[in-house]
Amino acid sequence: MTAEPSQMRADARENRARVLAVARELFAQRGLDVPMATIARRAGVGVATLYRRFPTKEALVVEAFTEQFALCQAAIDEALIDPDPWRGFCTVIEKVCVLQASDRGFTAAFVASFPDLHTEVRDRTWHGFAALVQRAKDSGSLRADFSPHDLTLVLMANGGLASAPVEVAVAASQRLVAYLLEAFRSGTDQLPPAVPLSLDLVLR
Repeated sequence: MTAEPSQMRADARENRARVLAVARELFAQRGLDVPMATIARRAGVGVATLYRRFPTKEALVVEAFTEQFALCQAAIDEALIDPDPWRGFCTVIEKVCVLQASDRGFTAAFVASFPDLHTEVRDRTWHGFAALVQRAKDSGSLRADFSPHDLTLVLMANGGLASAPVEVAVAASQRLVAYLLEAFRSGTDQLPPAVPLSLDLVLR
């Protein structure tokens, strides 16, 4: 069992912080396929030291993206209490897509089937988003045939921008999302049936 950061020596805390900073940077640039040895070398620590702090890549990923996961969940929590259900729904779509466009690693971590991530983050986020969708439908703002699974379609479309420079990807993402949100409004033409797509498809 690894020690809590507050219980570590100063040099150990510095090493840990440097590893996390490097991991976030490399995951954002290349996705989650970056070898642990590459992260250790870039952070200036031995591979054994890295594995002492983070026994698995899953543990490193979860720790590296804790802040982003918290931001995503906070966006959903705030949207669920927004007095305007449509505004809350739109805000979540916009924030998640900006995170995706600016950070490839976060996208991969969010949809990866890591056990800790699945039970503690993804399930809670998914159920929160489903509640947000139903709330927007009940208000009459969101089209009745929108499915929570359509979030996968949004992320797959938005993910195509990841190869562009970050500034371009974010700006293009904002425009794409604006188009999509207009299509999601109630009162527009009926769509073909929703497809139950797994979030894992975003990685393929």
